[in-house]
Amino acid sequence: MKVTLAEIAQEAGVSVTTVDRVLNDRTGVRDRTRNIVLEIARRRGWFGPVQEEAAIRMDFVLPAGSNSFMGLLHQYLLEEARNYGGIQPMVHVVDGLDPDHMALRLNSLVGKTDAVGLVTLDHPSVRAAIEALSEKGVPVASLVSDLPSLQKTGYIGIDNRSAGRLAGLLMGRFLHPDKNHKVVIVIGSLSYRGHEEREMGFKSILSQDFRNLTIVEIVEVSDDRDRAYTEMRRILADDPPSAIYSIGSGNQGIGQALAEAGIHRDVVFIAHDLTGATKRMLLDGTLDAVIDQNPRVEAREVVKLLASAVRGAAEPQYLPRLQVVFAENIPAL
Repeated sequence: MKVTLAEIAQEAGVSVTTVDRVLNDRTGVRDRTRNIVLEIARRRGWFGPVQEEAAIRMDFVLPAGSNSFMGLLHQYLLEEARNYGGIQPMVHVVDGLDPDHMALRLNSLVGKTDAVGLVTLDHPSVRAAIEALSEKGVPVASLVSDLPSLQKTGYIGIDNRSAGRLAGLLMGRFLHPDKNHKVVIVIGSLSYRGHEEREMGFKSILSQDFRNLTIVEIVEVSDDRDRAYTEMRRILADDPPSAIYSIGSGNQGIGQALAEAGIHRDVVFIAHDLTGATKRMLLDGTLDAVIDQNPRVEAREVVKLLASAVRGAAEPQYLPRLQVVFAENIPAL
């Protein structure tokens, strides 16, 4: 039975009227929506029987650890690949802070995969492994943290420098302008270019617009909540800051230390990525704001990008938008 307009509309998340406009080549539909509807219609056989194609072997390499955001990304990559159809997805979890482990896993995929998406640090051995895949004709896309000037199919993720500036703007607005304030930055790892870019953006706006905010310490916690807890306990025992900016993971450890010190509602706390843990911390007042990048959107877009590259088609990139989440506007996960 031929697919219906209603079925295409349901999968695309648009109205039947919009689908009708697209399929009859009428105006009034955004290019992004038009591309999504046309891809679904083609895949579902609206334009005729879909020729069977060999399944695409698509591998994703993610860092191991207790990072809740990476857990969500892992889940959504598998879901979106299976929903897309014609893809055999596989997620590999490795020690993300060990470049040799990451490079070894990437090198092991040469000749065994059709496409690779990855979240990785910026290191010469990792870059060499990515180049080896690209030279074999394997499309490679970076996720979350970019690797510019590298031969790859594309990058799916936010502008991390803008994200850091946004965090600085929020913090400057939250804190009293007529007082001086001490700020602590908790960073996952400077080996991730995305974390480095967030730090740069945050520092730049503080130096430009909020001279009353002084960064008194930058602590690197390797995206580990236990280490974040230990470091924050040390900092709070010495001289509690007015505000904390958490660039990567470890937010639960920071929140636990603040709660035990009885100041979780007194310190301005801004972090990244909406997860079950950060949602609870927004609701109880520990977190003031979360800057989200929507891992489901990133998963969907990287699957589309890599599948199109394997099949020799051009796929426009729709990067996820930055969204500031407060306790009052928490979306469903």
